[in-house]
Amino acid sequence: MMNKLNIGIASYEEMKQWTLDVASGRTQPAPDAPKLWFPSLKAAANLFTEENRQLLKIINEQHPNSISELEKLTCRKAANLSRTLKKFEQYGLVRLVEGKTVQTRGRKPVRPEVLVDSVNVSFAVI
Repeated sequence: MMNKLNIGIASYEEMKQWTLDVASGRTQPAPDAPKLWFPSLKAAANLFTEENRQLLKIINEQHPNSISELEKLTCRKAANLSRTLKKFEQYGLVRLVEGKTVQTRGRKPVRPEVLVDSVNVSFAVI
């Protein structure tokens, strides 16, 4: 199931105040309120690089069954892919699903699944 991810850009102090306002009930977040916050546009851009967006596209279109399969599709090293996929998982962009059959060294393969198909960015200019 694909979704839009709403992200916000705000200073740490602004994010903290917004979170406190929501938690206390002073603010009722809109359904399209940001679910993910970054301290700057640059920080968001560091996650959504062209290379990382291409990786998400390959995962979505090719449906690799393991990181080693994804390694072949992308020509990126498994360690690099694992780090990036873990970061994507932390931000809710992908889900890493453990396979059923045991691969080499007694490990089960991990299959990445893309959870979002677009990102909306919002921030206050003033």
